Amino acid sequence: QVQLVESGGGLVRSGGSLRLSCTASGSILKTYVMGWYRQAPGKQRELVAGITGDGDATKYGDFVKGRFTISRDDAKNTVYLQMNSLEPEDTAVYYCNLDFADYYLTRNQYWGQGTQVTVSS
Repeated sequence: QVQLVESGGGLVRSGGSLRLSCTASGSILKTYVMGWYRQAPGKQRELVAGITGDGDATKYGDFVKGRFTISRDDAKNTVYLQMNSLEPEDTAVYYCNLDFADYYLTRNQYWGQGTQVTVSS
C-alpha cells in the first residue's frame, strides 16, 4: 500500500553529480523522516542523509563532508538528494527510507527497491 519510487541513479565519472529522487505514496498520515541509505557489496547499509517531515532538520553521514544536500518537496511528497563531487567510494545501491505513521497511528518504516549509483575514475 505504501510505495517509494526512486530515480536518478546511474553511471557518472569521478567529480560528477547526480540527483536522486524518491516519491512516497499510499497510506501515509504523517512523515517523521525521509532519507537515503546506501549499501555497497559486502558492507553494511549506512545513512547517507535524512530530513524530517517538518522543520527541515537534516542529518548526514560522516563521509558526506558537505558534498551532498538533501531537500524536501511537501506538495509532491518527494525527497531529493543532490550529490556533487562524487568519488568511486560512493558507488553503492542507494535506498530511499520512509519513517511514517499510517492512518491507524502506527509508526512504520518502509524501504524503496534501491537505485544503483556507480562512479568511475
